[in-house]
Amino acid sequence: MNITTISKTKSLCPECLKILDAEVYTENNSIYIKKTCPEHGSFNNTYWRDETAYNKALKYEAKPHQLTNLNQDIDGDCPSNCGLCKEHESQTILGLIDVTNRCNLRCPICFANAATSGTLYEPSQDEIRHMLRNLRKNQPVATPAIQYSGGEPTVRDDIVELVKIAKEEGFTHTQIATNGLALANNENLAKELKEAGLNTVYLQFDGITEEPYIKTRNANIFHKKLEAIENCRKAKLGIVLVPTLVKGINNDQIGKIIEFALDNVDIIRGVNFQPVSFAGRTPSDKVEEQRITIDDFMKNVEKQTNFNITEDAFYSASTVAPVSDLIAAMSGTDAEVTLTCHEHCGIGTYVFKEEDGTVIPITDFIDVDNFINLIEKSIPDIQKNSKISKTKTIARALKELPKTVDTKKSPSYINIIDLLKNIFIKQDYDALGDFHLNALLISCMHFMDPFNFDQKRVRRCVIHYATPDGRVIPFCSMNNLYRESIEDKFNIPLESDRAKEILANIRKVKLENR
Repeated sequence: MNITTISKTKSLCPECLKILDAEVYTENNSIYIKKTCPEHGSFNNTYWRDETAYNKALKYEAKPHQLTNLNQDIDGDCPSNCGLCKEHESQTILGLIDVTNRCNLRCPICFANAATSGTLYEPSQDEIRHMLRNLRKNQPVATPAIQYSGGEPTVRDDIVELVKIAKEEGFTHTQIATNGLALANNENLAKELKEAGLNTVYLQFDGITEEPYIKTRNANIFHKKLEAIENCRKAKLGIVLVPTLVKGINNDQIGKIIEFALDNVDIIRGVNFQPVSFAGRTPSDKVEEQRITIDDFMKNVEKQTNFNITEDAFYSASTVAPVSDLIAAMSGTDAEVTLTCHEHCGIGTYVFKEEDGTVIPITDFIDVDNFINLIEKSIPDIQKNSKISKTKTIARALKELPKTVDTKKSPSYINIIDLLKNIFIKQDYDALGDFHLNALLISCMHFMDPFNFDQKRVRRCVIHYATPDGRVIPFCSMNNLYRESIEDKFNIPLESDRAKEILANIRKVKLENR
């Protein structure tokens, strides 16, 4: 038995959520995290299944890009008293605002647990505008993208107005996370949202048959997903499918979900798979039985796509950080948001579909490692801010760029060399639209639960909740530690006139969704 310590960190007790000393270690080619609570005993849980995949991700650790207006006061160990502080090492790539905890479904796997919270949480438009402004105050770069979540954001009758408010506050990309029922039942809603400025529908999508929805959502709603997709297509409103993976329920449909997305690539921009997170009340042995890790996901993709998309096609999300650094260097500013999440938080790849149905992963025609190395090598010379230095660097990059691309294997409808030149040399970022033509982003984000919570990961989080009290809180801290207290603190008394009006509206929505 070969046991080697990888790192010391902090984690959570799954029972009482106390912050504990923890250790990430390798044993028999797998990665684990262990900790001991004085009251509830020891916990030893899988972190990553495959040490080789874990080590590959390590190679793409990104340099920290801190915000400059962080809270300088620290009270206790991270993530206690959370609200981005000077220990946080990444910017906000995507801001989240829970606009309600109401929902028109009762999903047993929902981390928001909206149906059983016993409180009514629904910020006013003024409160939401205040939270949006807090996100935009980030320095040196304001939060560029916002997602409205919940609960189910479309149960609010002012959801279109909320999208308009986000645009008014300067967000360049807006999303809603939705189960799609309202989009299916109201064929005009997608058009109204698009006209208001919505860019993406983040659509809950657990499979391509009825069975997963009956088990994960307590409702047979697959046909509603198809109707929602069709209504978005009519409105030309882009979709990202979001399957929550549960072992034994839908992990055998990963390949079919990807195939479905490719068949609808005209409107579906990506698939973001999310292995289910476990609440502390889940027995530890059950967690181990049901855990799906990122490397489990990659192996499933490889197997279920008949090796058309292999495990090697996937890279850590943090791999692309140098691209943002290059853009910032070219523009002579540090105001470029950079994806510096922890290298073990998520992975992704792009795949392209030819007219004959052939699927081409981006790694078939771009040598990702050499391409990133070329970018990293160019940045220091460009940052010298000398015209001669920049000219020489660009000339060298133009000479070396073709060596990173195999044009014989690239999609027939993309001149990949010219496209890369336009993006990185001429700074023509509109060319990215050509890159996304018939392209599908396949990603997997493994949000943490108390069993595998790692302080080092949460400090690199790039997805942050804004809350009514002015705080900005990392995603996994929010959902493991703060959601209940925030919803309780800002709940609307059920006997109030506003609560009665809101509850009357949800009864109307439920009738419409029957």
